[in-house]
Amino acid sequence: MTRTEKLLADLIALPSVNPAFAEPGAASARRARLSRFGEKNVADFLATVAARAGLEVEFQPVFGVRGPVRAFDSTRHVTSSESGDMSPHSKMERSNLIARLRPRSKVRQTILLAPHLDTVSADDSQFIPRRKGGRLHGRGACDTKGSAAAMLTALGELAESKSRPQETEIVFTGLVDEEHAQAGSRALAASGWRADLAIVGEPTRLQLVTAHKGSLWVQLETHGKAAHGATPQFGRNAVHKMARIVDVLETDYAARLRKYRHPLLGTATVNVGTICGGAQPNIVPDRCAITIDRRTLPGETDLRVRREIAAFLSSKKMHATTSSIKLAPALPLETNPKLPLIRQFLRCLGQTRPMGVDFFCDAAVLSASGIPSVVFGPGDIAQAHTADEWISLASLERGKDLLLKFLKSLP
Repeated sequence: MTRTEKLLADLIALPSVNPAFAEPGAASARRARLSRFGEKNVADFLATVAARAGLEVEFQPVFGVRGPVRAFDSTRHVTSSESGDMSPHSKMERSNLIARLRPRSKVRQTILLAPHLDTVSADDSQFIPRRKGGRLHGRGACDTKGSAAAMLTALGELAESKSRPQETEIVFTGLVDEEHAQAGSRALAASGWRADLAIVGEPTRLQLVTAHKGSLWVQLETHGKAAHGATPQFGRNAVHKMARIVDVLETDYAARLRKYRHPLLGTATVNVGTICGGAQPNIVPDRCAITIDRRTLPGETDLRVRREIAAFLSSKKMHATTSSIKLAPALPLETNPKLPLIRQFLRCLGQTRPMGVDFFCDAAVLSASGIPSVVFGPGDIAQAHTADEWISLASLERGKDLLLKFLKSLP
């Protein structure tokens, strides 16, 4: 078993489900298993690994911890067997992990290696790492504990190497809350962090990604007039109004979006994800609401898209009130692939041109703060969030080797 595989297996065994996905009442009904929520166990474990590799380690509070960036206590070592020891209070102590490899000379540039540490929900069996053939299975295997394992292992091996960079600082930043509202990357950006390149860990099949779509969630509401179901002629059916809107969004509006193609991302898309209206069969519904997922392209803003949808419905003689339901903007990413560090990374990968992906991630948040950002990591997004999530061990090890090659090429 390689170092990378061993580290990933340990990480899978440490549940770090985003607390936003905890079922109501979980605190009282399943207190003994609250340790599955939050990134604290994973962050502490990785901090121990990083400290043993000779990296400077600290934490940046994001949730539940007051005060500035705090130093890591290297005298306390956390192992995967300790994952059940957290109290209900400590589960909400969610901090970004920051582990630095400083150069021997003056710092002239900084590279961030930035995977996220949280995962989506899972049952107990998914926190047991299972090796089948050339794959490692378990929650977070590819999204994105695989990236975390590859990045930190590469950085540890670099720290041991005689050919480590002399003028480049490399910082592993394990981010919290990517799966919900990206509070970790937003806190890092808001704190004034500066870097010359951020490599955000996501499963990209080891392809360098310089563009991804944004994600806008919009709620649309129609209103009518309630009446008895036996005399519907005295009411105005809000569900019927919404049914017509759903139809034109999924047909005419979707077709309009397909008229423009981004060279890396293809077309913008729309999906009606939920619908809710009415109280019971014998009442004409006076309200109906849907939520839509609109994937945006570089250059589109949330406000512009909401106005576009309102104008489109107006042109069809339809009306609905609109409101964004994202906790924070999830904008698209487009980073210039001609930047010197990105060109150098592409050469190290043997890749001739960058790729684009449909999903949103922390890269756009860091990019908006002025840090040139790309996305790269082992694994395939097709396995992310699935019941049987897995990663190819060959991809995992290859990812570590490619990252190490790039890091060694830095001055």
